[in-house]
Amino acid sequence: MWSNGAGVERVLLTGMSGTGKSTVIRRLAALGYKSVDLDYGGWTEVRPHEDGEETLWIEDRVQRLLSSEDAEVLFISGAARNQTKFYRQFDHIVLLTAPTAVISERLRTRTNNPYGKDPPELTRVLSLKETVEPALRRAADLIIDTNAPIDEVVQRIVGLLGAG
Repeated sequence: MWSNGAGVERVLLTGMSGTGKSTVIRRLAALGYKSVDLDYGGWTEVRPHEDGEETLWIEDRVQRLLSSEDAEVLFISGAARNQTKFYRQFDHIVLLTAPTAVISERLRTRTNNPYGKDPPELTRVLSLKETVEPALRRAADLIIDTNAPIDEVVQRIVGLLGAG
């Protein structure tokens, strides 16, 4: 994997909506790690796409974030079509996944984000799980089923540190 020689370890947490990316990134932040959820705070933009709309990372902002050297570890969570442009800059890529029934229930009941509550959005998420998740699996260094307890998920991710 890519290294800038500064010793900053960069970890991408990716996966479909409802797999727990935001929950995990918040837990990592609570543990004191520099953690950025790209789904919030102006890191993405929505653009027209043949299937309706798509969310893309704002590349210059993400590049500045990845170039920062103000922490020993940087965790980033998110999923966007253009994330592949940044893969070489991560020391680890972690795919968070969950069974379809779990994703459906999480989207239906979550309170931090309305995306996925509408039936067409849920259908799109489940379709992307079938079509996009296989590519994410191929790129991942670690795949974690987030149906496991959150502490176990976070422990497996933190266990990657220093192993690159």
